[in-house]
Amino acid sequence: MAKLEFFFDCSSPWTYLAFSRIEALVERTKAEMVWKPILVGGVFNAVNESVYEVRANPHPVKGRYYVKDLQDWARFCGIEIGRPPVFPVRSVDAMRAAIVAQNKGKLPAFAWATFRSYWGDLKDISQPEVLEEVCAAAGLDWNEVSERIKSDDVKGRLRANTEELIARGGFGSPTMYVNETDMYFGNDRLPLVEAALLHG
Repeated sequence: MAKLEFFFDCSSPWTYLAFSRIEALVERTKAEMVWKPILVGGVFNAVNESVYEVRANPHPVKGRYYVKDLQDWARFCGIEIGRPPVFPVRSVDAMRAAIVAQNKGKLPAFAWATFRSYWGDLKDISQPEVLEEVCAAAGLDWNEVSERIKSDDVKGRLRANTEELIARGGFGSPTMYVNETDMYFGNDRLPLVEAALLHG
């Protein structure tokens, strides 16, 4: 059975696009799915600081196309991607909560709810009251989750996933690996990921 690892942070719109199609892709390819929540800011700080420069000084022509491209993809994927008033957002608590959700077998549901809250409803997912709504939508108890995200175990797992991605040559979200060593970055690489899973 082919193996697919999906390193992701819910604060990225391109990750939402990939995430919205990844479960169907796994169903088609019968791959073993391994979810790896990360903190993409930690990746940028370590190996991809140019992201901040581009955000601070966007290219006007490319910037206009970027907005169109994102909406074209959102339509194609059947999801809503708006412009959250808080961007970039501090996603550390949300991604720690993703680790807790993973422990309880509810990671995809939690990630869906987080993506929809931030990109669809334009809510600030760094805020506890928003994460409480997200947890409720995913069938998780926020009181329990809010305690667990303070634990060294959960913090350590998110940090370890982030450091693992950097060590394996990743530089952003979403990053996918087929059978450990075959790396793909970005939403638009999903057809290549599917081909690799099916044909090796």
